[in-house]
Amino acid sequence: MSSVLKIVLQRLGLGLLTLFAVSIIIAFVVELLPGDITQAILGQSATPETVAAFRKEIGLDRPAHIRYFEWLGGMVQGDLGQSLASKREISEFVGTRLSNTLFLGGLAAAIAVPLALILGLLAALYRNSIYDRIVNLLTLTSISFPEFFVAYILILFLSVKAGFFPGISNVSTDLAFSEQLFRTILPALTLTLVVLAHMLRMTRAAIINLLSSPYIEMASLKGTKPFRIIFHHALPNAWGPIVNVIALNLAYLVVGVVVVEVVFVYPGLGQLLVDSVSKRDLPVVQACSIIFAAVYILLNLFADIVSIVSNPRLLHPR
Repeated sequence: MSSVLKIVLQRLGLGLLTLFAVSIIIAFVVELLPGDITQAILGQSATPETVAAFRKEIGLDRPAHIRYFEWLGGMVQGDLGQSLASKREISEFVGTRLSNTLFLGGLAAAIAVPLALILGLLAALYRNSIYDRIVNLLTLTSISFPEFFVAYILILFLSVKAGFFPGISNVSTDLAFSEQLFRTILPALTLTLVVLAHMLRMTRAAIINLLSSPYIEMASLKGTKPFRIIFHHALPNAWGPIVNVIALNLAYLVVGVVVVEVVFVYPGLGQLLVDSVSKRDLPVVQACSIIFAAVYILLNLFADIVSIVSNPRLLHPR
């Protein structure tokens, strides 16, 4: 138990160090964004005097490194800052957007993970069969298409022509759970089709790799049924790489939703990030970026820990 705790603490420290490095990159990249927030807000009244006064009011006249450390200190204390465009505290509206994004990612994961495991196990069990070839063809095809293309195809057939689901996912907190679920189906299906292929192929590859092991051959020679070999012998030893790729794809589901949210006008954190970039609202851009980075690092940390714990050779190195 102490070795597991030591590994968790080591990975957590590495994650915090990575998050600090990412915060520096985010602050540097945000400074490179084109345009001027003061001129965008002031509009036609943006004279050199009013621009200088407004920049001093919102603190943009100070050096970048001072503003970065002030922002970092506020983030450590849980203060995300204030939006330059709306003058509201970022924490007032970013929580709702984050919950919408997590709901979308969770719905997509609830569909994609069981489906990938079942189809991947069947593809490994019936490898080199017609089913296996069809699955490989469909997964390679889905990997080749970008998210926005898949989204527009689903909108065309399931929304415009069939009318099954709405093409715009305008959810809100006052909607019933069933209605929110109904309006989120199309973006969730888009994300499912994008990440399903990676998890399915990894599950198939991990199981097939273990099927050539000596203990699997021994179980087969004893007359053990193929299903029992896979579920009782191969699958428990394949959980490490399978859980690792699932966690990485779950990280993508949360972080990679920006394009999908924009296509479906879904009020999530990705849509907020795009809107804030267009408005040059730098504090909101920084807050959204650091939240995305933190979620991605935490899920990668979870994947590393599960991979180590599920592998005795990594858990107890010589």
